[in-house]
Amino acid sequence: MNYDVRLQALSTFLKTQRSKLSPESVGLPTGSRRRTPGLRREEVSQLAGVSTTWYTWLEQGRDIQVSHSVLDNIASALRLTADERKYLFSLAMEHHTELPTLEEEPVQLPPSLQKILQELHHCPTVISDRRCYIVGWNDAARHVFMDFEQIAPEQRNMISLLFDRKEFRRLAVNWEDFVSGFLAIFRAYYGQYVDDEWYNLFLDDMMNRHPDFHTLWKQSSVSSAPDVLIEFRHSKAGKMLFDLTSLQVQGSSDLRCSVYTPAPESATERKLMRLIERETDSHLGKH
Repeated sequence: MNYDVRLQALSTFLKTQRSKLSPESVGLPTGSRRRTPGLRREEVSQLAGVSTTWYTWLEQGRDIQVSHSVLDNIASALRLTADERKYLFSLAMEHHTELPTLEEEPVQLPPSLQKILQELHHCPTVISDRRCYIVGWNDAARHVFMDFEQIAPEQRNMISLLFDRKEFRRLAVNWEDFVSGFLAIFRAYYGQYVDDEWYNLFLDDMMNRHPDFHTLWKQSSVSSAPDVLIEFRHSKAGKMLFDLTSLQVQGSSDLRCSVYTPAPESATERKLMRLIERETDSHLGKH
């Protein structure tokens, strides 16, 4: 991410976070009518203990000096989560992350991770890299989502698929919630790998191809592990409820394991079992 783009991303983030807070939520009087929702700049600066001019310059994306202590104060004033705080520091403090070259070799899943995929019979599970490209999946994921083997590796980006493929839009009842979980993860990566130009090229492409992407991206939060309850309307299994749990995989490769666990006290696991059995029997019958 070049310097100007990073400062613009910082500006957008600060404005978005400020708009989410009400004066009452941070112990300030409501005061006169507000033209826009959220806190005013002078209120954030008051809470952070900095001058309104300095905070305004920061929010405008100007090239100014910042310190860890001041950023801590701003993060506290804006009630940022741990992931959002990391995102703020990544954008505001000039630093460089050593980037692995993803294009050199395809990701090889370690045997332990392959074993985990195989054992999660009734929990659709997807493994993705730091750019949200799908590099592994289990049989349950194939039955619920799609056969990723039929998609070219360079097109297996989870963010792209959510917007490009009608199957996903039809599948998820609360599609925007489904998307928001992945965008929160993607934004966390975006802040972590601030020097990787791929992210800006990808975002530009998505915004050009999908008008609704811009709005959802602007509204997206920052989270390395969002908890989301997803309702699917599967064409063969009907209503299915899953809890999405996203786990960072330990090791040299920056991989993520997204596990869709059938919601307790629902018929989801039973439906998934029948779906797998029917399609397995159908496949065997053809042979």
